[in-house]
Amino acid sequence: MDESIDVAEQLRNRLQWAVGEVFQVRDVTLGKVPGGGARLRGRLLTDATRAYDFVAPRLRELGYTALFRKDGPDDAIWAMPGLITVRPTRAWLSGLMFVLTVLSCLYAGATMVILDPIQAIFHPLAGVPFAASLLSILLAHELGHYTVARLLGTPVSLPFFIPMPLGPFGTLGAFIQMKAPPTNRRTLLAIAAAGPLAGLVLAIPILILGLSMSPVQPIPSNEPVMMEGNSLLYALLKILVFGRFLPSGGLDVFLHPVAFAGWAGLLVTGLNLIPAGQLDGGHVVYALLGGRSRLLTRLIIFALILLGLIWSGWIFWAILVYVFGQRHAEPLDDLTRLDAPRQALAILLVIVFILVFTPIPLTVTGGG
Repeated sequence: MDESIDVAEQLRNRLQWAVGEVFQVRDVTLGKVPGGGARLRGRLLTDATRAYDFVAPRLRELGYTALFRKDGPDDAIWAMPGLITVRPTRAWLSGLMFVLTVLSCLYAGATMVILDPIQAIFHPLAGVPFAASLLSILLAHELGHYTVARLLGTPVSLPFFIPMPLGPFGTLGAFIQMKAPPTNRRTLLAIAAAGPLAGLVLAIPILILGLSMSPVQPIPSNEPVMMEGNSLLYALLKILVFGRFLPSGGLDVFLHPVAFAGWAGLLVTGLNLIPAGQLDGGHVVYALLGGRSRLLTRLIIFALILLGLIWSGWIFWAILVYVFGQRHAEPLDDLTRLDAPRQALAILLVIVFILVFTPIPLTVTGGG
């Protein structure tokens, strides 16, 4: 009994030693965090970012992972037993999925030129303009995440592309996986922002180039036509290129495959920036609002259900966000807040979301 008390007291002393120079300890409670670690409550004596850089390696020497959290009016340091281990990415699987996605996108692009779906299989080069345009946008998006994460010390997987040969795009997009929590909200924001911004850098000029190659024609009334929806940015770019809002007066632009890829790039950016859960937009609003963003996720689910009344695909997205979007990527240090420039970046990304979000992505019109 006495020996166990001595061991507990020694642990408290070692934990207090590890944090003492940057944290004024009010109390230490063992077993009060998930996994049976320790919670130290008190007050930080310096900036949270500098404090974490000081505390984390010291607790690591003791076999703990440091988490910074708020506990009522107190600052809290959680000493979580064990260290974060990072498993290597299955590079072969990432490469295989990319190759399959290339083939899938080539087929999707070929069907835009060769309408017979069987004949399109034998003419993959016809799909090159679409596939090269779309995959360059998606690759820029994912490499934006990957590069910034690696530069900031957050381990992430290689990009995984998802082939979908039966859909209009040939792919369901791509993703990377964070293998460990980001250090703080600033890191989380930088990683989340890098993907959409990198993708847009390519999507906008590709879309403008594609629109310049796309004819404006009457909308057929006697045959079915798939029509892409307008976002604010897409509508503005069409006004820039054609000098008028489209569709209007029975006319619309019939997209060249390159233009369709650019439009799809805007669509993907809008979907990724939905401010909920594990999406890029969810990371952005968590970095900005912290735990309060969970309420926003619930509101987004409700909004997607309402949008499902005008486009049924949003019901599927509402289910996805409900199932996979209830958890956020909480950083190791959740006490460091965004400074003014990073708050401006987060707000800019919300504005980008508003500009590229497409309420009705695809519809079929005509055909009698």
